[in-house]
Parts: sequence; C-alpha cells; structure tokens
Amino acid sequence: MSFGFFKRAFVSAAIVAAAAIPQAVAAQSETVKIAWVDPLSGMMAPLGENFFRHWQYVAQLANEQKWAGDVGFEVVPFDNKLSPQESLTVLRSIIDQGIRYVAQGNGSGVAIALADAIDKHNTRNPGKEILFLNYAAVDPSLTNEKCSFWHFRTDINADMKMEALTSFLATQSDVKKVYLINQDYAFGHSVEKAAEEYLKQKRPDIEIVGKDRHPLAQVRDFAPYVAKIKAAGADTIITGNWGADLALLVKAAKDAGLDANFYTYYAGTTGVPTAMGAAGEDRVRFVSFWNPNDSVIKADDIVEGFRKKFDDDFYFISPYTSLKLLSEGIKKAQSTDPVKVAFAMEGMKVQSLNGEVEMRKDDHQLQQPVYVMSWQKVDGKDVRFDQEKTGYGWRTVAKVDAADAMQPTSCKMKRPAAR
Repeated sequence: MSFGFFKRAFVSAAIVAAAAIPQAVAAQSETVKIAWVDPLSGMMAPLGENFFRHWQYVAQLANEQKWAGDVGFEVVPFDNKLSPQESLTVLRSIIDQGIRYVAQGNGSGVAIALADAIDKHNTRNPGKEILFLNYAAVDPSLTNEKCSFWHFRTDINADMKMEALTSFLATQSDVKKVYLINQDYAFGHSVEKAAEEYLKQKRPDIEIVGKDRHPLAQVRDFAPYVAKIKAAGADTIITGNWGADLALLVKAAKDAGLDANFYTYYAGTTGVPTAMGAAGEDRVRFVSFWNPNDSVIKADDIVEGFRKKFDDDFYFISPYTSLKLLSEGIKKAQSTDPVKVAFAMEGMKVQSLNGEVEMRKDDHQLQQPVYVMSWQKVDGKDVRFDQEKTGYGWRTVAKVDAADAMQPTSCKMKRPAAR
C-alpha cells in the first residue's frame, strides 16, 4: 500500500474529526480523543507511519479490553512535518477542535516547543488544559530543567540509554577508538555529551577519534561521513541517529566496507533493519526498554497480530505503556479531565510488557528497565521474531533493572491547584 494512500486517509480522518467537534465534546466522558502529532511526510514519514499504527493498534486493544472501563480512545493524526513551527500551528488546530490529550515522540526539538506551548496555554486557559504524552522524545532536559506538570515521558531518556549502553561497551576489551556521529539538534547534542562523559568515567583508555554533527533529516548520502570515520581508524561508532538518518548511515558504512561496530539508540526503527541485513550480525548494538524476544509479559499475540494487520513490525511499547497509564489515571480520577488525570498518574505503577513500571512524581519520567541488544540471526530460541522480514532480530546481551537505570533529576516542578 503506498504512502500516498495513508496520507490521504490521515488527512481525511483529520477532516472528519474537525467536522465532528460538537459530538466529540459532548461525548468526552465516553471517548477520549488523542491528537497524535508526528511526521507523515518527508524523510521520516515511514517511521511516523509505523508509530501511528502502533497507536492505532494499542487504542483498539485498549477499547476491546476496556482498559479504562467505559471510556474509549480515538487517536487522531496530525502531520507536523518534523517541524517545531508546524507543530505549534497544528497545536492551535488541536485546541480549536477541543482535543485535550496530545501524543508526540519524533524529535526532541518538537517536544520542547510543544511542552512550552502547552504549559503556557494551560496557564492562560483554566478549564481547557491539555496533557502531553511524550512517547519517544528523549532529551534529558524535558524531565530536568524544562520539566512541566503537563508533560509525561514514557520512553527512557537519553542519559538512561547511554548509561546502559556504555556500561556494556566498557566490558568489551576490543573497543579502543570511538567515533561519535549525531544529528545536530538538542537530542543529538545530549547523546554526544553523555557519551563523552560516561566513557571518560568507565573506560578512560578509550580514545574518541572524531565527532560529527549533521542536519536532521536532510542528508541523503552519508558516504563522506563514513570516509571520515574510516580515515580516523574507529573500531566503534556511537550514534543517536534515528529513522532515515540511521538507515542511510548504516547503508553507507556497509557499502564502504567499514569494519566497525555500531552502538545505537534506534537500530530497531523502520528502515534500519533492512539497511543492516546480514552485514549487521553481531556488529550492531541497540539500547531500548523492551525486546519482543525477551518480553516480561508474553506479547506474541500482539507482535503477530500487528504484523498480520499492517504487514509491519511491532517493536516499540511506549504507546502501549502510555495508554495503560492514561487508562489507569482515568479510572483512578473517575474523570477524563486532564488536570485530575495528571494528578492521578503521578507516582502511578502499571503493568506494561516489560514488567511493572512507575511514573516518577518528581519529574514525570517513567522508570523502567533498560535492555542492550545485539543483531542476530533468528534461531527460534533467543531470537524468535525478526524485523522487516530480514531473518534477523534482537538478542538481549545485557539488562539493567529499573532501580539501577534510574537517573537523578534537577526538575523543580510547578503544580496547579488540584481540582
């Protein structure tokens, strides 16, 4: 099915939602609309499509299983073109439509802009507050100096990822020379900074032989960057790149015959598995908070059902956790009012596919385990599910329990009066 079809379907869905504003408001206690704000056009569109399918699929599951009792969920897509400015325009449309919940994840620059705008809107418009479910934007500042009562992150932040990734890397004696390449915006900068700091603490003998920052979602050919990495003699690459930026980087490395290992944040995202193929076996590491091949709660039905429905991979549980948390918050608050639900979700523990997780009250950063995984051939035991029909998937090589993955916070949160 072509992207053009999905884009037309998404635009049509948004038009229908806009036409139904009075009915949606009237039925607020029965159906909660969630505005999904992420890219459905441009280089990151394939990733956006996959994530939207995750939200659709989990919302259907939540409705069928009545996670929130008699309250159901509808996810309404908005294409922000990966732009903070476009996202703010979209937010105005969301406000006009009376939607009180926003989900976003692709791009910390977008998340920072949305969190600030939502905070200001809520201050100026009591009774019309919006709650922000951040399911994938991991810049640490969002739960530190830029924290907000209205923002809840269900991914692990960049520092939590780097802590786990470098702890594993430190045990690999063959790692001598590291190259850092990241996207040139807030998140990429935080990955670079954390890599330097944690490597200095854990393996001061490792030499960082080069650093590069490149524009987000603009580079079509990474061959010049790979040539620099090769010339520097790097045996290991650490990158926070995601989506097409990682897929194209990996492809360029493969085409150039680069003999180096990758330590990544997002090697499991759309397009990257295909780019790696067999060449990535035992050479690519990936840090996340769930592995479908090593799920605490059996998730075979979800993984297989998703593939059957969409011919796509279910590999990311943040939408699942977000809707679990929101459902329990609605039930505890006995209301769909975002203010009451936000207070209810603070400190809440819920069961997700990676076990019991907790939404820390201090900064609204979800506390959960962290997995380090290696790209390996499907063996029917440690690796049962492949990605993108490559015959390869992820094997867990290290796991950090939630209590050990926890990071301190500098958040000084301002809370509204409880209602």
